[in-house]
Amino acid sequence: MSVSKTAGMILLAGAIGMLVGARIHAQKPMTSDAGAVLPKGIYADSRNRLPLPKRDDMDDADKKVFDELTTGDRLPDGAKAPVRLYSPKLAKPMSDAHHYLKFESGLGDHVTEIAVLVTARELNSQFEWTQWETRGRRPGSWHIDQPEIDLIKYNKPVTGLDEKDAVVIQFGRELFQRKVSLETYNHAIRLFGPKGVLDLTNLMALYTQTAMELTAFDQQLWEGQKPLLPPQ
Repeated sequence: MSVSKTAGMILLAGAIGMLVGARIHAQKPMTSDAGAVLPKGIYADSRNRLPLPKRDDMDDADKKVFDELTTGDRLPDGAKAPVRLYSPKLAKPMSDAHHYLKFESGLGDHVTEIAVLVTARELNSQFEWTQWETRGRRPGSWHIDQPEIDLIKYNKPVTGLDEKDAVVIQFGRELFQRKVSLETYNHAIRLFGPKGVLDLTNLMALYTQTAMELTAFDQQLWEGQKPLLPPQ
């Protein structure tokens, strides 16, 4: 398995690597590399409330999972403070589910990007949004034009968009309001089919779980990042 593919499996927010080469066993003081003081209780190596997990603290079964999801004693390029590795038996199936939904479900990179942005916006997840907006701005299969990013960010009506993009945004918004209209549901089924709608729903559900983890462990943005989601 390539480093980039492995990284994608354990990303909490699924984005660009900014923790390259951080050692799992490092226990740094609660200051950033530039010397700026982080919020109380935040570790500099992970930028959240837990230090990076140590392989040496795990039993043999958990070490096997750890080694599968990382590159030995170092986080793979692109890894994002993998708090799930504190529970390797949880991390493995979650990583498999994330990998399937992001890369193998057939939804495609563009739709996946939109779905995660909608999830992050509806949950006001600053860390998740900032990583994925940054990713979406870049050229390639994940790219979304800035006006469409802003449409999601500022909760604007889904007008003038590609039909699939509009349905994904509307479906997500209604899903997080806990009532998907029959019209929106039928539209999504027509475009994506039953499997596609199921995968889309579970993609949003998995990133909801990610957002909850980011909140529980107070994940901070990476050094030098600016928050891209408007303050609430």
